[in-house]
Formats: sequence, C-alpha cells, structure tokens
Amino acid sequence: MNKQNIHEFFSRLQKENPEPKGELNYTNPYTLLVAVVLSAQATDKGVNKATPALFKAADTPEKMLTLEEDGVRNHIKTIGLFNSKAKNIIALSRILIEDYNSIVPESREDLIKLPGVGRKTANVVLSMAFGHDTIAVDTHIFRIANRTGMAPAKTPDKVEEKLEKVVPAEFKHHAHHWLILHGRYVCKARKPECARCIVKDLCAYKDKSG
Repeated sequence: MNKQNIHEFFSRLQKENPEPKGELNYTNPYTLLVAVVLSAQATDKGVNKATPALFKAADTPEKMLTLEEDGVRNHIKTIGLFNSKAKNIIALSRILIEDYNSIVPESREDLIKLPGVGRKTANVVLSMAFGHDTIAVDTHIFRIANRTGMAPAKTPDKVEEKLEKVVPAEFKHHAHHWLILHGRYVCKARKPECARCIVKDLCAYKDKSG
C-alpha cells in the first residue's frame, strides 16, 4: 500500500468514526492497566463482565493487595488464564506501591518491568491513559497490517515499527483504535466482511468477498 492510499485509508476511517474509543471499561490509569493485563488472550467483553465488581472492591494498588490472590481470582475466574493473571495483578500492585508511589508510570520502559505487562499492554496504557501516540499491535492490527499490505511483517514488533513509519502523523493518535475496531468488526480473521468495508479498494487482500 503506497503513501497516498494509506492516507486515504485513515481519512475514511476518521470520517466514519472521528473519535474512536477503546472498549475496555476502567476508571483510572491503574484500573486500565489491570483491565489490559486481564485482556490478554481474552475478549474485552469478557473482561468487562468481570471487572465492575473487582474495581468496586479495588481501584487502587493498596486495595488490590487487601484482596490477596484468592480474592482477585474469585473476581476474574470467568477470564482465561485467571490464575496467572491474579498472581501478576497482585505482584504488579505491590511493585507500584513500593517503587512508584502507587502511580502507574508514564514510561514504556517502566511499564514492561511490571509482571504481566508486555510491549503491547504498555502501548495501550500509554495511549489510553496518557495520550501518547503509540500503536499496540494485537492480533487484529497484526492481521490488518499484513492483509492490506500496509505494514507487512512476520512479528508484532516489526509490524509496530513499520506502522510507526507509514501512519501519517495526523492520524497517529487514533490509529490504534481505528485498526482494532476495523479488525474486530469488519476485517475479521476467518470471514472478512469485504462487501461492507469502506477501504476495500485500497486493500491488497486478494480473496475479497463481495
């Protein structure tokens, strides 16, 4: 996909949805961090069903520690990998208290030191909590980058690196959400809904349906 088509691609997504929002529910940077950790290999819908009661009981690292692992586990047992996630949430909460005065750090380097937090999670937090122009490459963005020909690469890190270079500056703030939502609802993994795709004429995907 050439530079002109990439600009047009995001122009259309912007026109359709000027202010895209993430679908995870949260109340502050800390609950966002916890929600994103919980969302690994799980759906946002599934996470959103479990977190209201959890965040009502614990919306700060200190309150989370009082629940202990068993308490966290009971709140999130409907989510995949809940045992390891409960352990990570307690561990990262303790680190935030001891090393960061209970404040979620606004630094990728610091975020990825936390248990259960990888580069993708850190980028989501930096984007949604602090307004950084980061692109967190999840399965949807990885698929779209390769399928459309916008930023083809074999690893999420390489896709992120390419997207950082090719996404026009004016669209970078919302690019992450536009791509995720497009992948979640239109450019689906098994059956992309090309017939209703507003950017299908710009896309390099050969097996378009409709």
